[in-house]
Amino acid sequence: MSGVLFTCAGQRVDIVAAFKRAGAHTVAADLNRLAPALYYADAHAFVPRVDDPDYVPTLQALVLEHDLSLIVPLTDLDHRVLSRAKDELGALVLLPKPEVVDALADKWLAHLLFVDHGIGSPDTWLPADVPADAEFPLLVKARQGFGSRGIYRCKDRGELEFFLGYTTEESMVQSCCRGEEFSIDVFCDLDSRCLNAVPRTMIESKGGESIKGMTIADAELIDVGRSVSETLGLVGPANIQCFREPDGTHRITDINPRFGGAFPLPTAAGSRYPELALAIAAGERPEPQLGDFRAGLYMTRFFSELVLSAGVDGTLEPFAEELPEPIADS
Repeated sequence: MSGVLFTCAGQRVDIVAAFKRAGAHTVAADLNRLAPALYYADAHAFVPRVDDPDYVPTLQALVLEHDLSLIVPLTDLDHRVLSRAKDELGALVLLPKPEVVDALADKWLAHLLFVDHGIGSPDTWLPADVPADAEFPLLVKARQGFGSRGIYRCKDRGELEFFLGYTTEESMVQSCCRGEEFSIDVFCDLDSRCLNAVPRTMIESKGGESIKGMTIADAELIDVGRSVSETLGLVGPANIQCFREPDGTHRITDINPRFGGAFPLPTAAGSRYPELALAIAAGERPEPQLGDFRAGLYMTRFFSELVLSAGVDGTLEPFAEELPEPIADS
């Protein structure tokens, strides 16, 4: 049985559970002892902050203790650290090269990366370089923002100057795309071959995360996912966000080199990304199966919860109490 370490596990119960269903032995790690994904794994551990010098040695010890072959980061928080520690950890880390990780973590650097590689990207400027004839509306975006934080829509020059002065984060200015927005969930092997790309609509999002969407068999978007991921040298999972403009071109606005927030949808559609990850960790070389997924599946998300009970030693364990069935009114 392959062992997988999930770092910054947080709330990603969906991903941990999917790898368990795929036959993996799962170990989840997080700083926060109330991170729910910890308690859905076969084993869990509390680790230091990602900027602590002991972070990497702690993960290395977990790999040895549990005989793990794969490390899957579940948020962006430790990507820079893990991409540079690949040779130290003793298990395969599903991340691209550090320079790609660094660029994708900074929206301005990501824009430059896209342009350098001939990938369509909206017109983007640093605040001091916005041309006088720039067409509004424009977006002020935090360069290292996430979850739609630090984004302000400006309808004229006055609002642009206001929000540039208002924001406390290092920002950039970007043209608004006018077409329909899509997300493409891709998975690449260690040679950056795109094994599959599953496009989905963005029916509704909340806090930057898709909560309603539908898988679509769109050949152009599948090819966009393949071309972009292979051009940039992505490894493992990534979520590519793009717009299809009225002229039919595509503009890439963001790439997250991890499983996307809507991971359950491509999983239900048959992407088999956990199985592909486990196969690669086992030394196999799966062949690409582009377009091999089920289109027309909708996802609508909801809140759930996990109740924990504290033991005498302070440890937390999932708590379940059988509740009586409600009695119908006679």
